[in-house]
Amino acid sequence: MASFMTCRTVARASARYNVSRMLTTASQAPIASSSSSTSSSPSQSSPSSSQESSSTEAGAPITHFKITLRRSAISLGDKIKGTLKALGIHRRFQTVYFPHSPEVAGKILRVKELVEVENVPTHLVKTKQQQRQERKAPRGYKVVGSKRDSFMKV
Repeated sequence: MASFMTCRTVARASARYNVSRMLTTASQAPIASSSSSTSSSPSQSSPSSSQESSSTEAGAPITHFKITLRRSAISLGDKIKGTLKALGIHRRFQTVYFPHSPEVAGKILRVKELVEVENVPTHLVKTKQQQRQERKAPRGYKVVGSKRDSFMKV
């Protein structure tokens, strides 16, 4: 779409609407300069591949989405609210885990402005009880003994 635009059109569109995506698409067009785009693409892909390799080297393969609701859906439409309900998210900062699947990925894309998504390995997936146990404060006291134990001489 941006390949047929002239440089003047791209500059005017970017100044008016602050669209960086259109500028990056126009700079990666094969018509402009194929040698510079091929030299820049390996340099861009190598840092991402090194980040992925470091995350896979650290542990098990990444198999689950960790989805946390960051923004409320109060004034949004019923379809967005229904998607959040299908994901099992009912309140802000609630976190749910789902295995990687196309259905879950589509639901995440529907609410991508509202949620924060991380990819986690299987051993970091937590149940609702484990999440609640982590949030609970320590008891604040410790039972050392009782009168019944001293009476029974246990």
